[in-house]
Amino acid sequence: MAMRKPVEMDTEKEAAMADRGDLAVLDDPVARRLLEAAIPAKLAYTWHDGTPRVVPIWFHWTGKEIVMAGPPDAPKVAAIQERPDVAVTIDDTEWPYKVLLIRGTATVEVVDGVAPEYRLAARKHFGEAQGDAWADQVGAMMTQTGRIAVRPTWAKVLDFETRFPEALARRMG
Repeated sequence: MAMRKPVEMDTEKEAAMADRGDLAVLDDPVARRLLEAAIPAKLAYTWHDGTPRVVPIWFHWTGKEIVMAGPPDAPKVAAIQERPDVAVTIDDTEWPYKVLLIRGTATVEVVDGVAPEYRLAARKHFGEAQGDAWADQVGAMMTQTGRIAVRPTWAKVLDFETRFPEALARRMG
C-alpha cells in the first residue's frame, strides 16, 4: 500500500482557514438540533500510550458543557483524567450530512449515584418513563458514576448544504 503524501497548504491564509472554529456556532440552529438530538456523540481522547481512542457515548448539553457518564473505573475515565484534551463529534446520518465538531477540556468527577445528566440523556433516547427506568437500573448496579464534562474551546458546524468543509469549498471555486 502506497503512503499518502501530506496535503500542503498553499498559503498562510489557507492554513489558518483549516483550523477556524468559533464557540458562537453552538447557538446556530444546526448545532442546537444536533446537541438536542437522540443520537450518540463520539468522544475522542488520548490513551495512556499516546494513541487516539474514539467511543460512542450518550450525552447531555447543559448550555455550557457536554456531559457524559460511565462507571468510575472505566478505562476512559482514567485516560481522560490523565489527558483532558478531547474532541467530540455529533453527526447525523441523513444526506445532506450535518456535523458538529467540538474540541475542549474535560473534567472528571466521581458522583454518588447516577449523574443527573446521564438520566437526562437516557430520557432523550428512551422517553421520560423508560429513560428513568433505565437510569434507575444503572443506579442499582453502580453506587457512583464518573461524570465527564467537556467545556468547548473550539466548535465548528459542517452541514454539506450551506457550510462545506474548506477543502471542498476551495475546490469548488
